[in-house]
Amino acid sequence: MKNIVIIGGSKGIGNAVLLQQLENNFVYNLSRSAPENIHPNLKHFTVDVLKDELPEIETVDTLIYCPGSINLKPFGNLSIEDFRNDFEINVIGAVKTIQKYLAALKKGNNPSILLFSTVAVKLGMPFHSSIASAKAGVEGLVKSLGAELASTVRINAIAPTITETSLSSNILRNERMKENMIQRHPMKDYLQPNEVAQMADFLISEKAKSISGQIFEMDYGIVTFKI
Repeated sequence: MKNIVIIGGSKGIGNAVLLQQLENNFVYNLSRSAPENIHPNLKHFTVDVLKDELPEIETVDTLIYCPGSINLKPFGNLSIEDFRNDFEINVIGAVKTIQKYLAALKKGNNPSILLFSTVAVKLGMPFHSSIASAKAGVEGLVKSLGAELASTVRINAIAPTITETSLSSNILRNERMKENMIQRHPMKDYLQPNEVAQMADFLISEKAKSISGQIFEMDYGIVTFKI
């Protein structure tokens, strides 16, 4: 049984990852609100990762940082504070968490870190300049830290396309918009949280012990194909 620390496991992709791991592992969830799930293998800490002191955990096998943002505005409508907030949530929060638990990770069994990016880093899309800039920072962190920790801790990231969660509810708010999103993707679908959780499960497992410093696009073809 692994000790898994999930930041932001109460909702969306983070909650899907949490549910995926609970049956076989002990999960520490750190988020501003508690997940609805009750399980003997779950311990929740109510914290704001950016503002609060993070709890002490002696040994960590896997650290998964899930918080993100979808702040879509024309560039001229984005304030410096928008860029700063997106960078804080996506990059600084991840850095703070990794620094807190790095020593505990180095005590772990096949220790690994998993972060989240977005397809918008590689696929230029209007109105994504703030979030794409922040997530590009996440990808840079994965590459640099992967090299630095190569002999001790693995680190990878998943870069999903639009995923049906509360965070994306405004973008997928009716059937017409959902159908338009399906048609934008060459493989004619978009992601559900459990699909991302399954990829996360693989990347933190022994099956992926040779993989580090990689960004895995789950894109239903939107980055890869032009049809």
